[in-house]
Amino acid sequence: MPETDELFPEPKPQACAGASEGHRARLRKRLLDGGAEALADHEVVEYLLMTAIPRRDVKPLAHALIRRFGSLAGVLNADPRALAAHPGMGETTAAALKIVALAARRLAREQVRAQPVLGSWQALIDYLTIDMAHLTVERVRVLYLNAQNMLIHDEHVGDGSIDEAAIHPREVIRRALDLGATALILVHNHPSGSPQPSRADIQITGRIAEAGRLLGITVHDHVIIGREGYVSLKAKGLI
Repeated sequence: MPETDELFPEPKPQACAGASEGHRARLRKRLLDGGAEALADHEVVEYLLMTAIPRRDVKPLAHALIRRFGSLAGVLNADPRALAAHPGMGETTAAALKIVALAARRLAREQVRAQPVLGSWQALIDYLTIDMAHLTVERVRVLYLNAQNMLIHDEHVGDGSIDEAAIHPREVIRRALDLGATALILVHNHPSGSPQPSRADIQITGRIAEAGRLLGITVHDHVIIGREGYVSLKAKGLI
C-alpha cells in the first residue's frame, strides 16, 4: 500500500521549534533585564501563557485575548469561565492568568495595610483600582481606620446601587464603634467606567458623615472607582 501523508505525516521542521525557543528566550531576557515597561501588554499575556502551554506558539492566542477583553487588565480580571472557554484556552491556562491577578491584589493589599492610609494615598488607590475597576456589578465597601489611620477592617457592605436600601448610615457607624475604629473611608465602583459621583452618592455620603459626627467617627472620604480613573468626594469639596 502506498505511503500517504495521513498515515505518515511529514515531521515538523526543527527550525520552527528553534525559532519559538529563541523568541521565548528573548522575551525572558527583556523581562529580566528591563523595567516595568520591558514587555508590551500582549507580550505579558504571552509570557504567562507560555508557562501553561510550553510547546506551542501562544503569541496569536495572546493577541486574541487582548482583542476580546480589551486590555491586559481586562484579560487578568476576566471571568474565569469566560477565559477557560476561549478557543485555545482551558482551565489550567485560565488559572495561570488568574493567579497573577490574585497575586497583584494580595501585594497591593499588603502595601495598604503596612502604613497609615492617609499617608499612602496612591497605594490605596492602586489597590482599589486593581480590586474594583473591572467589576461588572456595583460594589460598596467601607474601610475602617484606627486612631493612627491604619486600616483595621475592609468590609464588603453589599452589591448594588449606593443608597439607603444598600447601605444604612447608622449601621456603618455602629460597625465602626464595634471595631474600635475612629474613622472610615467609603468606597464603591461604577461599572459604567466613569467615576463621576451621582446625586445619590453625594447624599448618602452626607448622611453617613453626619451620623459619624454625632458619635465621634470621622468620614475621611468617599472614593469612587471606575475604569476611567477615580474621584475623591473630599477632593471635590463634597464632604
